Amino acid sequence: MRPFDHNSGNLLRAVVRPPSAGSDETIANAIKEVTCWEDTIAWALQHGVLPRLYSRLVASKAFIPPGVLQQAQVAFERNAFHCLANAAELLQVLAAFEYAGIKAIPFKGVVLAQSVYGDITARTAGDLDVLIFYSDLMRATQVLRERGYELKTKTLEDGSPATENYFEYHFERDRDGMVLELRWRLELTQPRYRYNLGMAWAWPRRTSMKFSGAEVWNLDPVSSLMILCMHGTKHRWSRLVWICDVANLLESEPRLDWDFVQKEARRVGLWPSLALGVLLASRVAGAEVASGVFHRFESSKYMRKLAQSIDHNLFDEPRIIPDGWIPYNLKILGFWDRFRWLLSLEFLRPNSRDRRVIRLPKSLDLLYYLIRPFRLLLDRSGR
Repeated sequence: MRPFDHNSGNLLRAVVRPPSAGSDETIANAIKEVTCWEDTIAWALQHGVLPRLYSRLVASKAFIPPGVLQQAQVAFERNAFHCLANAAELLQVLAAFEYAGIKAIPFKGVVLAQSVYGDITARTAGDLDVLIFYSDLMRATQVLRERGYELKTKTLEDGSPATENYFEYHFERDRDGMVLELRWRLELTQPRYRYNLGMAWAWPRRTSMKFSGAEVWNLDPVSSLMILCMHGTKHRWSRLVWICDVANLLESEPRLDWDFVQKEARRVGLWPSLALGVLLASRVAGAEVASGVFHRFESSKYMRKLAQSIDHNLFDEPRIIPDGWIPYNLKILGFWDRFRWLLSLEFLRPNSRDRRVIRLPKSLDLLYYLIRPFRLLLDRSGR
Protein backbone atom coordinates (compact mmCIF):
# COMPACT_ATOMS: atom_id res chain seq x y z
CA MET A 1 0.00 0.00 0.00
CA ARG A 2 1.31 3.43 -0.95
CA PRO A 3 1.85 6.30 1.54
CA PHE A 4 -1.43 7.52 2.94
CA ASP A 5 -3.52 9.76 0.68
CA HIS A 6 -5.17 12.62 2.58
CA ASN A 7 -8.15 12.48 0.22
CA SER A 8 -8.84 8.98 1.51
CA GLY A 9 -8.56 10.29 5.04
CA ASN A 10 -11.08 13.04 4.33
CA LEU A 11 -13.56 10.47 3.06
CA LEU A 12 -13.08 8.15 6.04
CA ARG A 13 -13.52 11.06 8.42
CA ALA A 14 -16.71 12.08 6.61
CA VAL A 15 -18.34 8.64 6.63
CA VAL A 16 -17.88 8.06 10.36
CA ARG A 17 -19.58 11.28 11.36
CA PRO A 18 -23.33 11.08 12.08
CA PRO A 19 -25.75 11.88 9.25
CA SER A 20 -26.60 15.57 9.25
CA ALA A 21 -27.77 18.29 6.88
CA GLY A 22 -24.33 18.70 5.34
CA SER A 23 -22.89 15.20 5.65
CA ASP A 24 -24.12 13.91 2.26
CA GLU A 25 -22.55 16.87 0.48
CA THR A 26 -19.30 16.46 2.42
CA ILE A 27 -19.13 12.78 1.46
CA ALA A 28 -19.96 13.53 -2.18
CA ASN A 29 -17.16 16.11 -2.35
CA ALA A 30 -14.70 13.76 -0.64
CA ILE A 31 -15.60 10.96 -3.10
CA LYS A 32 -14.68 13.20 -6.05
CA GLU A 33 -11.20 13.77 -4.63
CA VAL A 34 -10.27 10.11 -4.06
CA THR A 35 -7.48 9.10 -6.43
CA CYS A 36 -6.92 5.46 -5.42
CA TRP A 37 -9.95 3.49 -4.30
CA GLU A 38 -7.96 0.35 -3.67
CA ASP A 39 -5.89 2.13 -1.03
CA THR A 40 -8.99 3.80 0.42
CA ILE A 41 -10.65 0.42 0.98
CA ALA A 42 -7.41 -0.97 2.42
CA TRP A 43 -7.19 1.94 4.88
CA ALA A 44 -10.86 1.48 5.82
CA LEU A 45 -10.12 -2.16 6.62
CA GLN A 46 -6.99 -1.27 8.59
CA HIS A 47 -8.91 1.30 10.65
CA GLY A 48 -11.91 -0.99 11.15
CA VAL A 49 -14.47 1.25 9.42
CA LEU A 50 -15.12 -0.67 6.18
CA PRO A 51 -18.78 -1.41 7.11
CA ARG A 52 -19.45 2.30 7.62
CA LEU A 53 -17.64 3.22 4.40
CA TYR A 54 -19.61 0.68 2.37
CA SER A 55 -23.01 1.69 3.76
CA ARG A 56 -22.35 5.39 3.11
CA LEU A 57 -21.05 4.71 -0.42
CA VAL A 58 -24.19 2.73 -1.24
CA ALA A 59 -26.36 5.57 0.09
CA SER A 60 -24.38 8.29 -1.69
CA LYS A 61 -25.75 9.87 -4.85
CA ALA A 62 -22.24 10.71 -6.05
CA PHE A 63 -20.72 8.70 -8.89
CA ILE A 64 -18.65 5.76 -7.69
CA PRO A 65 -16.98 3.39 -10.17
CA PRO A 66 -18.94 0.09 -10.19
CA GLY A 67 -15.80 -1.91 -9.54
CA VAL A 68 -15.21 0.07 -6.35
CA LEU A 69 -18.64 -0.75 -4.93
CA GLN A 70 -18.14 -4.40 -5.81
CA GLN A 71 -14.76 -4.48 -4.08
CA ALA A 72 -16.20 -2.81 -0.98
CA GLN A 73 -19.19 -5.15 -1.03
CA VAL A 74 -16.96 -8.23 -1.09
CA ALA A 75 -15.04 -6.93 1.93
CA PHE A 76 -18.30 -6.02 3.69
CA GLU A 77 -19.84 -9.45 3.13
CA ARG A 78 -16.67 -11.21 4.27
CA ASN A 79 -16.77 -9.20 7.48
CA ALA A 80 -20.51 -9.86 7.90
CA PHE A 81 -19.90 -13.61 7.64
CA HIS A 82 -17.14 -13.32 10.27
CA CYS A 83 -19.51 -11.38 12.55
CA LEU A 84 -22.25 -14.00 12.22
CA ALA A 85 -19.78 -16.82 12.89
CA ASN A 86 -18.49 -14.97 15.97
CA ALA A 87 -22.03 -14.43 17.25
CA ALA A 88 -22.94 -18.11 16.87
CA GLU A 89 -19.75 -19.27 18.58
CA LEU A 90 -20.09 -16.75 21.39
CA LEU A 91 -23.60 -17.96 22.24
CA GLN A 92 -22.37 -21.56 22.40
CA VAL A 93 -19.40 -20.64 24.59
CA LEU A 94 -21.61 -18.65 26.97
CA ALA A 95 -24.07 -21.55 27.16
CA ALA A 96 -21.21 -23.94 27.97
CA PHE A 97 -19.92 -21.57 30.64
CA GLU A 98 -23.38 -21.25 32.16
CA TYR A 99 -23.77 -25.03 32.25
CA ALA A 100 -20.41 -25.24 34.07
CA GLY A 101 -21.50 -22.57 36.57
CA ILE A 102 -19.03 -19.97 35.23
CA LYS A 103 -20.11 -16.33 35.36
CA ALA A 104 -19.10 -14.49 32.18
CA ILE A 105 -19.63 -11.12 30.48
CA PRO A 106 -18.74 -10.79 26.78
CA PHE A 107 -17.45 -7.38 25.70
CA LYS A 108 -16.18 -5.53 22.64
CA GLY A 109 -16.58 -7.21 19.24
CA VAL A 110 -20.03 -8.34 18.10
CA VAL A 111 -21.65 -7.61 21.48
CA LEU A 112 -20.47 -4.01 21.30
CA ALA A 113 -21.66 -3.79 17.68
CA GLN A 114 -25.14 -4.92 18.67
CA SER A 115 -25.43 -2.76 21.77
CA VAL A 116 -24.11 0.58 20.46
CA TYR A 117 -24.35 0.27 16.64
CA GLY A 118 -27.61 -1.69 16.62
CA ASP A 119 -26.26 -4.25 14.13
CA ILE A 120 -23.60 -6.93 14.64
CA THR A 121 -22.37 -6.44 11.06
CA ALA A 122 -21.96 -2.65 11.40
CA ARG A 123 -18.53 -2.99 12.98
CA THR A 124 -15.43 -4.86 11.88
CA ALA A 125 -15.35 -8.32 13.45
CA GLY A 126 -12.44 -9.17 15.71
CA ASP A 127 -11.75 -11.76 18.36
CA LEU A 128 -14.17 -12.92 21.04
CA ASP A 129 -13.48 -11.29 24.42
CA VAL A 130 -14.99 -12.65 27.61
CA LEU A 131 -14.55 -11.37 31.16
CA ILE A 132 -14.61 -13.97 33.97
CA PHE A 133 -13.62 -14.30 37.63
CA TYR A 134 -10.05 -15.49 38.10
CA SER A 135 -11.36 -18.26 40.36
CA ASP A 136 -13.13 -19.71 37.28
CA LEU A 137 -10.09 -19.58 34.99
CA MET A 138 -9.10 -23.25 35.19
CA ARG A 139 -12.65 -24.49 34.62
CA ALA A 140 -13.20 -22.03 31.75
CA THR A 141 -9.93 -23.18 30.17
CA GLN A 142 -11.10 -26.78 30.32
CA VAL A 143 -14.47 -25.88 28.75
CA LEU A 144 -12.70 -24.14 25.85
CA ARG A 145 -10.31 -27.05 25.35
CA GLU A 146 -13.29 -29.37 25.09
CA ARG A 147 -14.58 -27.08 22.33
CA GLY A 148 -11.37 -27.55 20.37
CA TYR A 149 -9.48 -24.43 21.48
CA GLU A 150 -5.77 -24.46 22.20
CA LEU A 151 -4.30 -22.19 24.87
CA LYS A 152 -1.49 -20.11 23.34
CA THR A 153 -0.51 -18.25 26.52
CA LYS A 154 2.49 -19.53 28.47
CA THR A 155 1.53 -20.95 31.86
CA LEU A 156 3.19 -22.45 34.92
CA GLU A 157 2.80 -26.13 35.83
CA ASP A 158 -0.32 -25.37 37.87
CA GLY A 159 -1.94 -23.62 34.89
CA SER A 160 -1.53 -20.08 36.22
CA PRO A 161 -0.02 -17.27 34.09
CA ALA A 162 3.73 -17.51 33.62
CA THR A 163 4.13 -13.74 33.25
CA GLU A 164 3.62 -11.27 36.09
CA ASN A 165 0.97 -8.58 35.52
CA TYR A 166 -0.61 -10.55 32.67
CA PHE A 167 -4.38 -10.86 32.79
CA GLU A 168 -5.59 -12.71 29.71
CA TYR A 169 -5.50 -16.17 28.20
CA HIS A 170 -5.36 -16.33 24.40
CA PHE A 171 -7.09 -19.29 22.74
CA GLU A 172 -7.15 -20.32 19.07
CA ARG A 173 -9.03 -23.06 17.24
CA ASP A 174 -7.31 -24.40 14.15
CA ARG A 175 -10.32 -25.90 12.38
CA ASP A 176 -12.06 -22.55 11.80
CA GLY A 177 -9.54 -19.88 12.88
CA MET A 178 -11.71 -18.76 15.80
CA VAL A 179 -9.85 -16.69 18.40
CA LEU A 180 -11.09 -16.10 21.95
CA GLU A 181 -9.51 -14.24 24.85
CA LEU A 182 -10.45 -14.81 28.46
CA ARG A 183 -9.77 -11.86 30.73
CA TRP A 184 -10.07 -11.56 34.47
CA ARG A 185 -8.70 -8.06 34.81
CA LEU A 186 -8.74 -4.99 32.57
CA GLU A 187 -5.51 -3.06 32.74
CA LEU A 188 -4.22 0.26 31.43
CA THR A 189 -0.43 0.42 31.89
CA GLN A 190 0.81 -2.24 34.24
CA PRO A 191 2.26 -2.16 36.80
CA ARG A 192 1.57 1.55 37.22
CA TYR A 193 -2.20 1.29 37.24
CA ARG A 194 -3.17 -0.16 40.61
CA TYR A 195 -6.93 -0.67 40.30
CA ASN A 196 -8.28 -4.17 39.81
CA LEU A 197 -11.03 -3.60 37.29
CA GLY A 198 -12.34 -7.08 36.74
CA MET A 199 -15.52 -9.01 37.39
CA ALA A 200 -15.78 -7.75 40.97
CA TRP A 201 -16.11 -4.26 39.45
CA ALA A 202 -18.26 -5.09 36.42
CA TRP A 203 -20.51 -7.93 37.59
CA PRO A 204 -22.65 -6.11 40.22
CA ARG A 205 -23.93 -3.53 37.72
CA ARG A 206 -24.12 -5.71 34.62
CA THR A 207 -27.11 -5.42 32.32
CA SER A 208 -28.78 -7.91 29.99
CA MET A 209 -29.40 -7.51 26.28
CA LYS A 210 -30.98 -9.35 23.37
CA PHE A 211 -28.24 -10.77 21.21
CA SER A 212 -28.94 -12.93 18.15
CA GLY A 213 -32.19 -14.15 19.67
CA ALA A 214 -30.74 -14.91 23.11
CA GLU A 215 -30.46 -13.01 26.38
CA VAL A 216 -26.84 -12.38 27.38
CA TRP A 217 -25.08 -10.33 30.02
CA ASN A 218 -23.49 -7.07 28.95
CA LEU A 219 -21.42 -4.36 30.57
CA ASP A 220 -23.44 -1.40 31.78
CA PRO A 221 -22.93 1.80 29.71
CA VAL A 222 -20.63 3.44 32.27
CA SER A 223 -18.30 0.43 32.54
CA SER A 224 -18.36 -0.01 28.77
CA LEU A 225 -17.47 3.64 28.17
CA MET A 226 -14.54 3.47 30.57
CA ILE A 227 -13.24 0.22 29.12
CA LEU A 228 -13.45 1.61 25.57
CA CYS A 229 -11.58 4.75 26.63
CA MET A 230 -9.03 2.70 28.56
CA HIS A 231 -8.43 0.41 25.57
CA GLY A 232 -8.14 3.23 23.04
CA THR A 233 -5.83 5.23 25.28
CA LYS A 234 -3.60 2.22 25.94
CA HIS A 235 -3.11 1.83 22.17
CA ARG A 236 -2.82 5.61 21.56
CA TRP A 237 -6.10 5.63 19.60
CA SER A 238 -4.24 4.39 16.53
CA ARG A 239 -7.40 3.01 14.84
CA LEU A 240 -10.40 5.08 13.83
CA VAL A 241 -12.85 2.36 14.90
CA TRP A 242 -11.94 2.82 18.58
CA ILE A 243 -12.94 6.48 18.37
CA CYS A 244 -16.15 5.49 16.56
CA ASP A 245 -16.97 3.01 19.33
CA VAL A 246 -16.95 5.79 21.93
CA ALA A 247 -18.94 8.11 19.66
CA ASN A 248 -21.61 5.49 18.99
CA LEU A 249 -21.88 4.57 22.65
CA LEU A 250 -22.45 8.24 23.51
CA GLU A 251 -25.07 8.45 20.77
CA SER A 252 -26.83 5.31 22.03
CA GLU A 253 -26.83 6.55 25.65
CA PRO A 254 -27.93 10.22 25.51
CA ARG A 255 -29.00 10.18 29.18
CA LEU A 256 -25.70 9.21 30.72
CA ASP A 257 -25.29 10.53 34.27
CA TRP A 258 -22.11 12.48 33.61
CA ASP A 259 -21.64 13.45 37.24
CA PHE A 260 -21.51 9.76 38.15
CA VAL A 261 -19.37 8.90 35.11
CA GLN A 262 -16.73 11.47 36.04
CA LYS A 263 -16.85 10.60 39.73
CA GLU A 264 -16.36 6.90 38.98
CA ALA A 265 -13.60 7.68 36.47
CA ARG A 266 -11.72 9.67 39.10
CA ARG A 267 -12.27 6.97 41.70
CA VAL A 268 -10.66 4.29 39.55
CA GLY A 269 -7.98 6.53 38.01
CA LEU A 270 -9.47 6.67 34.51
CA TRP A 271 -10.40 10.34 34.23
CA PRO A 272 -7.57 11.13 31.75
CA SER A 273 -8.56 8.19 29.54
CA LEU A 274 -12.22 9.21 29.70
CA ALA A 275 -11.46 12.83 28.87
CA LEU A 276 -9.22 11.87 25.93
CA GLY A 277 -11.75 9.39 24.54
CA VAL A 278 -14.66 11.82 24.73
CA LEU A 279 -12.64 14.68 23.19
CA LEU A 280 -11.61 12.46 20.27
CA ALA A 281 -15.16 11.16 19.79
CA SER A 282 -16.32 14.75 19.50
CA ARG A 283 -13.44 16.06 17.34
CA VAL A 284 -13.14 13.14 14.93
CA ALA A 285 -16.51 11.38 14.89
CA GLY A 286 -18.85 14.28 15.66
CA ALA A 287 -20.21 12.88 18.93
CA GLU A 288 -22.55 15.22 20.76
CA VAL A 289 -21.46 15.87 24.34
CA ALA A 290 -23.11 18.19 26.83
CA SER A 291 -21.28 21.52 26.61
CA GLY A 292 -20.48 21.64 30.31
CA VAL A 293 -18.96 18.16 30.22
CA PHE A 294 -17.03 18.85 27.03
CA HIS A 295 -15.54 22.10 28.38
CA ARG A 296 -14.53 20.33 31.60
CA PHE A 297 -12.56 17.77 29.62
CA GLU A 298 -11.13 20.35 27.22
CA SER A 299 -9.98 22.55 30.11
CA SER A 300 -7.27 19.96 30.77
CA LYS A 301 -4.30 21.25 28.78
CA TYR A 302 -2.70 17.79 28.60
CA MET A 303 -5.84 16.09 27.32
CA ARG A 304 -6.63 18.85 24.84
CA LYS A 305 -3.13 18.72 23.33
CA LEU A 306 -3.13 14.93 23.25
CA ALA A 307 -6.48 14.90 21.42
CA GLN A 308 -5.18 17.44 18.88
CA SER A 309 -1.98 15.44 18.31
CA ILE A 310 -3.79 12.10 17.90
CA ASP A 311 -6.36 13.66 15.58
CA HIS A 312 -3.64 15.27 13.44
CA ASN A 313 -1.59 12.05 13.12
CA LEU A 314 -4.46 9.54 13.00
CA PHE A 315 -3.69 8.33 9.47
CA ASP A 316 -0.12 9.47 8.76
CA GLU A 317 1.59 8.29 11.95
CA PRO A 318 -1.11 6.75 14.15
CA ARG A 319 1.22 5.47 16.86
CA ILE A 320 3.52 8.47 17.07
CA ILE A 321 4.38 9.65 20.58
CA PRO A 322 2.63 13.00 21.21
CA ASP A 323 4.85 16.01 21.81
CA GLY A 324 5.97 16.98 25.30
CA TRP A 325 8.57 16.04 27.90
CA ILE A 326 6.17 14.11 30.09
CA PRO A 327 5.96 10.51 28.79
CA TYR A 328 2.61 9.56 27.26
CA ASN A 329 2.12 6.57 29.57
CA LEU A 330 2.50 8.92 32.52
CA LYS A 331 0.13 11.59 31.18
CA ILE A 332 -2.70 9.10 30.87
CA LEU A 333 -2.52 7.99 34.50
CA GLY A 334 -4.70 9.55 37.18
CA PHE A 335 -3.05 11.94 39.62
CA TRP A 336 -2.52 9.44 42.44
CA ASP A 337 -1.31 6.68 40.11
CA ARG A 338 1.18 9.12 38.62
CA PHE A 339 2.32 10.31 42.06
CA ARG A 340 2.64 6.76 43.39
CA TRP A 341 4.63 5.64 40.35
CA LEU A 342 7.10 8.52 40.64
CA LEU A 343 7.61 7.92 44.37
CA SER A 344 8.22 4.23 43.81
CA LEU A 345 11.04 4.99 41.33
CA GLU A 346 9.67 2.17 39.16
CA PHE A 347 10.51 4.23 36.07
CA LEU A 348 14.21 3.68 36.78
CA ARG A 349 13.95 -0.11 36.60
CA PRO A 350 15.39 -1.36 33.26
CA ASN A 351 13.26 -3.58 31.05
CA SER A 352 13.68 -5.62 27.87
CA ARG A 353 13.18 -2.50 25.75
CA ASP A 354 16.25 -0.85 27.31
CA ARG A 355 18.29 -3.99 26.70
CA ARG A 356 17.26 -4.06 23.05
CA VAL A 357 18.37 -0.43 22.53
CA ILE A 358 21.86 -1.05 23.91
CA ARG A 359 23.20 -4.57 24.37
CA LEU A 360 25.66 -4.89 27.23
CA PRO A 361 27.38 -7.94 28.71
CA LYS A 362 25.88 -9.41 31.87
CA SER A 363 28.74 -8.02 33.96
CA LEU A 364 27.71 -4.44 33.05
CA ASP A 365 23.99 -4.93 33.75
CA LEU A 366 23.93 -2.16 36.36
CA LEU A 367 24.69 0.41 33.65
CA TYR A 368 21.12 0.02 32.39
CA TYR A 369 19.96 1.99 35.43
CA LEU A 370 21.97 4.94 34.08
CA ILE A 371 20.90 4.43 30.46
CA ARG A 372 17.16 4.13 31.10
CA PRO A 373 16.41 7.80 32.06
CA PHE A 374 18.06 9.05 28.86
CA ARG A 375 16.23 6.45 26.77
CA LEU A 376 12.90 7.59 28.24
CA LEU A 377 13.67 11.22 27.46
CA LEU A 378 14.43 10.33 23.85
CA ASP A 379 11.31 8.30 23.03
CA ARG A 380 8.90 9.85 25.63
CA SER A 381 6.79 6.69 25.76
CA GLY A 382 7.37 6.03 29.45
CA ARG A 383 7.94 2.35 28.67
